[in-house]
Amino acid sequence: MQTSGLFFSHVLFVFLSSGCRFMDLVLGIDVGTGSARAGLFTLDGRKRASCVRAIRTWTPRAGYAQQSSQNIWEAVCEATRNALAMLDEPCQVIGIGFDATCSLVVLDAQGHGLSVDPDGAPEQDVILWADHRALEETRDINNGGHDVLRYVGGTMSPEMETPKLLWLKRHLPGIYEKAAHFFDLPDFLTWRATGSLSRSACSTACKWTYLAHENRWDEEYFQSIGLEDLAADGFSRIGNDIRPLGALSEGGLSAKASSELGLPSGIPVGVSAIDAHAGGIGLFGINTEGSLSDDQLERSISLICGTSSCHMAVSKEARFVPGVWGPYWNAMVPEMWLNEAGQSATGALIDFMISSHTFGPTLREEAKEAGTSVYALLNARIEKLERDRLPGSITAGLHVFPDFHGNRSPHADPDLTGMISGLTLSDTVDDLARLYLATLQGLAYGTKDIIEALNTQGYRIDTILATGGSTKNPVFLREHANATGCRILLPAEPDSVLLGAAILGAVASGTYTDLPQAMARMSHAGDEILPDPGVAAYHAAKRNITQDMYSRQITWRQQMRDVLQKESPP
Repeated sequence: MQTSGLFFSHVLFVFLSSGCRFMDLVLGIDVGTGSARAGLFTLDGRKRASCVRAIRTWTPRAGYAQQSSQNIWEAVCEATRNALAMLDEPCQVIGIGFDATCSLVVLDAQGHGLSVDPDGAPEQDVILWADHRALEETRDINNGGHDVLRYVGGTMSPEMETPKLLWLKRHLPGIYEKAAHFFDLPDFLTWRATGSLSRSACSTACKWTYLAHENRWDEEYFQSIGLEDLAADGFSRIGNDIRPLGALSEGGLSAKASSELGLPSGIPVGVSAIDAHAGGIGLFGINTEGSLSDDQLERSISLICGTSSCHMAVSKEARFVPGVWGPYWNAMVPEMWLNEAGQSATGALIDFMISSHTFGPTLREEAKEAGTSVYALLNARIEKLERDRLPGSITAGLHVFPDFHGNRSPHADPDLTGMISGLTLSDTVDDLARLYLATLQGLAYGTKDIIEALNTQGYRIDTILATGGSTKNPVFLREHANATGCRILLPAEPDSVLLGAAILGAVASGTYTDLPQAMARMSHAGDEILPDPGVAAYHAAKRNITQDMYSRQITWRQQMRDVLQKESPP
């Protein structure tokens, strides 16, 4: 890997010596749940090259999900080197930005990974964001009535980091004691690139309970939940140099990282973002005419669709929305408060519904042979079934409550489960098409629940800025527009998360004065999808049914708990 870095530097010297002019580019690096991506962008937001490399996830037990920081970094380096090799003209990288999932990385004092596996499997030093092993710790924290819970919608989530830290201390005390650094994955990447131990206000405020509006950790909180040792050492293990988005990581690209990535050393590296928040950075600029206004921001919500989904809204004043994370100060758009909602399983749920159906494997084989996707085949089937009928109405007798992996927002209940009403003994491909459509509708009603909760607290959201894998699916977009009554704007650059990381790199380079200016200049609008008012009543009726399903599940759950408590032996 060192050879590639020396080669790039040599080429740079030759071109500069010959008087050739380089095109300035910024590098965005995005680490999602299943892959690492590197993208090279011009300073007006045009992607010139990109590459993706898979990363591995281990699931040793139900509810557990683990990764390897070394595997992730190697994928980052390989994707970057390959993206650089795709360039067909002289270019120079002048800034680098990182984003990643909000996963927990555990390292020793030498920077080596410590296993988070309950059986000690080597290399697996990352607890993935979706890991739900810390449910008991989450309940214990939520029962404490801590003041910091006001800034996570009133309820801590097992996807956040302090429950995971508490789980480590209780269940793997040797690993916990040996750990010198607990990183959010985005901050691990900037540390690996620069050697800086600084942390991002984005990750620490949104996932670690850092009070960015007061520039402090809440010592009493950590002491009361059993993590008093973190407070005792001045929070050095979780970060005591917290920097806002748009700022620089100290030192620039290190010599070691430069040789691994295939880049010259010293390139400025921006403070990192959580992947969904990078998507928000890449999206909020598309609903502008060259500058961001408060009114435009407060009427818009960004929807980042992947394995899960995130819904991001920002405001000038702090808005406390029950069941919605935040408000977080300075965690995405500078000088604004962020509310973060989402659904724990979206793309994952759609794929589960398809793959678990009798016709799922057959349909995937047909899609492979035809050179298309299973979604395209199902969408075509829906189009035939809907002929001479209202769009979406073939699911009148079939309803899906989509919280198969718990509810992130607005119910903030990780114990919720999925429900399906209207199943029959028939299992044809048309039945799969209806089930697939009902699943898309259930997810859209979840988005409507989130928007309604936000608007009740002062937002005026009428526009969804959407990106991610599911936004390539026209039926997904149609059902979201029709179910929510909002127009949907798509970005000209479909990979808004990767663009968001590149925008952080552009600000780090000094090209733009601040993050809002870079967002407005580098993000551009693409297609627009408008809701069909003719189906509003249909979707309102179906949404009411999903709300009834939620209410009944809560009632049934309590009934069964009461029975078990009565029948449990003393």
